[in-house]
Amino acid sequence: MSKFDSIRVISFDLDDTLWPTMRTIAEAERQLFLWLEEHTPELVRQHSIESLRAHRRELALANPEIAHDMNRTRELHLRELFAELGYDTALATDAVEHFQQHRNRVFPYEDVLPVLERLRKDFVLVSVTNGTTEVEKTPLAGLFERSINAVDAGRAKPHPAMFELVLDSTGKAPEQVLHIGDDPLRDIAPARDAGLLTAWINRHGQVWPDSLEVADHEMESLDELPL
Repeated sequence: MSKFDSIRVISFDLDDTLWPTMRTIAEAERQLFLWLEEHTPELVRQHSIESLRAHRRELALANPEIAHDMNRTRELHLRELFAELGYDTALATDAVEHFQQHRNRVFPYEDVLPVLERLRKDFVLVSVTNGTTEVEKTPLAGLFERSINAVDAGRAKPHPAMFELVLDSTGKAPEQVLHIGDDPLRDIAPARDAGLLTAWINRHGQVWPDSLEVADHEMESLDELPL
């Protein structure tokens, strides 16, 4: 009997597990910058995408109680910059909405849709993410019974709150839940600490950190899941 026979729920990280992240984020930031160029041209004269990113990080570091809420942090940093230049701070809400539209434009890896379509017939599928992607506005709409992010949990991974919320919301025991993710520190370690079984998807030949206990399963694609 396999230890995976008890699985009833499968939770999935999103970014770099189900789709490549940087392509989407880079384009979303580019589109936001174009929006700012049209609506707040003086801001664009004074800033680049890189300096805006640095300013946002500084605000997050100064406000750790909201740092897990990326869109709130993004809106507050824009409101601060808009106020300094005399722009209507309410524009920050529109700017973040524009960014989010493009953040939802993700491109799943080839193995993702077929495997999720198969798994959803036998398992409860849950998505968990530190990011802001709204799954129901992506090509994966309709595949997950629940979608949990850092705002829902009140903390970002590697804090275990997100995995505790998976257990609470599904009513399953830890040994009945398998978490799949690409990040040893933010996915595998906290999921294991919460008692979940774990599968590390290693799409790019990463080396597992010596300091961490290995995942229950390692794979290069979702096709290699032992389910």
